Amino acid sequence: MSLDGTYDRDNVFARILRGELPAAKVHEDGDTLAFMDAFPQSEGHVLVIPRAGTARNLLEADPATLARLMATVQRVAAAVRAALRPDGVMVAQFNGAAAGQTVYHLHVHVIPRWEGRPMKGHGQAGPADAAELRAQAARIAAAMTA
Repeated sequence: MSLDGTYDRDNVFARILRGELPAAKVHEDGDTLAFMDAFPQSEGHVLVIPRAGTARNLLEADPATLARLMATVQRVAAAVRAALRPDGVMVAQFNGAAAGQTVYHLHVHVIPRWEGRPMKGHGQAGPADAAELRAQAARIAAAMTA
């Protein structure tokens, strides 16, 4: 898909927000939802999405939504760091197919990185074990409230 288009209300993230699909939740509030990526590039890979609006990407989002989204991204990144002790934390956001976007609902990736441990390619990783994702989500969520 290009950078332009119509928001698909049945995209996977919209369905997660409506409770139609399961997700290993890390954090939720009135503005955002953070959950484990089902196809993680690295252990502890979290996605953060806005609850409101129909922005398919960063370019379509209003500044207030972006501010709330990034505040949650920062909190999640700090919790990932505290819970998993990676050597680094990568924050990524893709806009359009050419940039690597695969789900057209605005979202930000928080990906822990360890030296000497290669990261899987975006959209190339296989599905993770659901129980493992729930365990990681619980660790990261506990670090958010600490």
